[in-house]
Amino acid sequence: MLKFVHSFCKGTIFDAEARPIWGKKGNFAKILQMETKQNNSMKPLFIAGPCVIESQELLSTVARELCRLREAFDLDIYFKASFDKANRTSIHSYRGPGLERGLEMLQRVKEEFSLPILTDIHESWQAKPAAEVADVLQIPAFLCRQTDLLVEAAKTGKTVNIKKAQFLSGTDMQFPVQKCRESGCQDVWLTERGNSFGYNNLVVDFRNIPDMLQYTPRVIMDCTHSVQRPGAAGGKTGGDRCFVPSMALAAKAFGATGYFFEIHPDPDNALSDGPNMLKLDDFEAVVKSLI
Repeated sequence: MLKFVHSFCKGTIFDAEARPIWGKKGNFAKILQMETKQNNSMKPLFIAGPCVIESQELLSTVARELCRLREAFDLDIYFKASFDKANRTSIHSYRGPGLERGLEMLQRVKEEFSLPILTDIHESWQAKPAAEVADVLQIPAFLCRQTDLLVEAAKTGKTVNIKKAQFLSGTDMQFPVQKCRESGCQDVWLTERGNSFGYNNLVVDFRNIPDMLQYTPRVIMDCTHSVQRPGAAGGKTGGDRCFVPSMALAAKAFGATGYFFEIHPDPDNALSDGPNMLKLDDFEAVVKSLI
């Protein structure tokens, strides 16, 4: 729907040969069909896994379910987990096993389950070792304008997924994309995860999705972090997972070409981001609604 959304807002619709056709009888439905077909030509991508590495057993439990869904629905799916949550609210919060041990655990998932791996980096020096295991390096939202971090991630030759900061618009993300592409990475993804709305709250402006589709064909909706209440749970982040399925469907309506979910078999007892993580048993139903 990207071309339709942007050209409609500007008051003119164009056909495939760039001829203005808005206002011709019956063309509204025709344009909707044309743009929906174009949008559906890109197979949706799924990114899923626990917020942080807690144990090898947890990683295997989640990876096994992702493999089952991959086979059942012919999904393009990436396994995600963080080796270090360096931006936890409290210094006493669990951060993860660290770079070396965490990458070893992710490598086991990759070898045992043949799943491509996505993990996030917080410092420039982490890019090279993380790229030895990960297929996609993710840039956290708060760090998406850090030039050195983007450049080092891009230099690895791996796909770079940049999360849109909570204080930026969709059109602002053209500049992080530019930093990566001019540093040698052509496969750059962008992820929407909401904007700050006063204190301890986020709101999603879904117009950011078609805006970011101007800069890359792979725009992902982070369906779980977008329902967070940052720092609103007394030294940790709160949230409400019941809104996750609706976030995903709304993003689909706005043309998202990928979906990001943090999932856990027992999110209420997870060591990080439990309130907004989707229950592992509920993930299949959400996936089915999007394909």
